[in-house]
Amino acid sequence: MTDIEMSISIAVAIVVGVFAFNKWQEYKARKSVARAFSSDHDDVLMRSDEARSEPGFGGGNGGNGDEDENARLITPPLPGTDTPDTTPAEKATSLVDPLIDCLIPLSLETPVRGDKILPVLHRLRHVGNKPVHFIGLAVSGEYEPITHGGVYTQLQAGVQMASRTTALNELEYSELVTRLRALCDDIGAEPEIPDMIEVMGEARTLHRFVSGHDAQLGVNLLSNGAPWSIATLIGALEKQGFDVRPDGRFIMPDGDGGQLFTLSTNVTLGADTTSRLTLLLDVPCVAPVRDGFGAMVLCAKALVGRLDALIVDDSDQPLLDEALGEINNQVLDFYQEMEAADIAAGSTRALRLFS
Repeated sequence: MTDIEMSISIAVAIVVGVFAFNKWQEYKARKSVARAFSSDHDDVLMRSDEARSEPGFGGGNGGNGDEDENARLITPPLPGTDTPDTTPAEKATSLVDPLIDCLIPLSLETPVRGDKILPVLHRLRHVGNKPVHFIGLAVSGEYEPITHGGVYTQLQAGVQMASRTTALNELEYSELVTRLRALCDDIGAEPEIPDMIEVMGEARTLHRFVSGHDAQLGVNLLSNGAPWSIATLIGALEKQGFDVRPDGRFIMPDGDGGQLFTLSTNVTLGADTTSRLTLLLDVPCVAPVRDGFGAMVLCAKALVGRLDALIVDDSDQPLLDEALGEINNQVLDFYQEMEAADIAAGSTRALRLFS
């Protein structure tokens, strides 16, 4: 892939998601939050329309007049920015999120204890490759992750509507409903099942957004001379800061338990030499503040001197600073688009969707 192709791929990814996501956001504003959190409680997961600008590319609309004026959705913090002050309500929203999950309220006959229902809830963790989570309305009046010792007057189930590979489909949703009804019988709850047609429409639109923003950028290092010995290469990469995983992957850590970018030797595990390395950035999974692309380019330049290499594109054409700068500008535009969509790169939402 040339530098021009890389730039075009990001631009196209942005354009593809614009129309679909705007339409989806308009629908979600009317449906999902109201459906998920309709309650007589002053729910801490909801906020005033005056404090929320409805997400969408290119500006979008403000709050929807049909929503309760006390409605609020707390955005989960970026990974690596969690502090001891993170509230149970924020943790609950990161698990069951009206923006990316189909929410199913579970009405309880009587309050239930977390230690009694957790073994039952653990029976339903996935449908297909879509995670299922549960949160509970505690006696304090706040939603929180269900824990041992907690007491809950209402539950919420959430199934993620899309992943990097697929949207939630009819078979998965039917399986969810069947298993959820059996689960509810065991804990004395009654589920309020959303209409399948509506859910499928939301899931497909969300998956179009994910597909349109699934961007990965790579730069290559090509040996100026003989192929590198893998044994020697491992030492050089460790000195550069890479973690070497048992499966042969090389990970550049971000300092908070995550990764900035990866490196591939482009040969099979057990090979003795390679003449080409590829550094790869998973763009939607790295927060802009970490400057993943800039860090990857600096790393590549450092390896040029350490390994006697050239920075090239997929066609082995040199990638000069001007071209790298243009690509970086495209990355910044991409990040702005994701931020405007309320799915900031590197956020809990983005990591869930692009995992």
